[in-house]
Amino acid sequence: MKRNGVFATVVLSSLILVAACQPAEVETNRSAVATPTPEVVNTAAIETELLRIENDWPRVIREKDVVAAGRVMADDVILIYPDGNVGNKEMDLKDIGTGAVTAESIEMADLVVHVLDNDAAYVTGRTVLNKAKFKPANGPALEISGHYRFLDTFARRNGEWKLVAGASVPVRQPPAASPSPTVSPSPASSPATKPSPAATSSPVSSPTPAATP
Repeated sequence: MKRNGVFATVVLSSLILVAACQPAEVETNRSAVATPTPEVVNTAAIETELLRIENDWPRVIREKDVVAAGRVMADDVILIYPDGNVGNKEMDLKDIGTGAVTAESIEMADLVVHVLDNDAAYVTGRTVLNKAKFKPANGPALEISGHYRFLDTFARRNGEWKLVAGASVPVRQPPAASPSPTVSPSPASSPATKPSPAATSSPVSSPTPAATP
């Protein structure tokens, strides 16, 4: 009786060992890992909106529209002026409201929107200030006419594009205008052809709400 019990124990142990050595059944019904859908970026719509914002800055400055400027600028915007000083939203809105910047005209050129994703983009371009002056709170008015190259960074917050950073630098050697064609000195030549009128830039805007030195 004892011998039969030992034999049964050995057989049971062997069966357990064999079962343990068998490879685990491969699960065939594993759920497939979902591949994330790539983000669709509406580049054209973003470009249109940011160009609209940039092209509205001359009107904002001319009409001292602090409401429109305040709506576009983020509360934590950082602005670097051509003279190296750093400004913020409060400072820039004050300059716009008091008409610190005046200009006979503000022309824009080379505007390019660089879209990073649906919520981030930056704009590069060149601003031309004609007969422009900046009147600080204390001190005489400063001549600021010239060409400035700028970089504006935008972020979409709560569905609206906000200017979060802007910087502008003076262009020391502005692009020269194309030379006018000359007329042949021959007395029998046809009447002199007038040069084509100079091409004007797209609607004006400022590199930052009030790009002042």
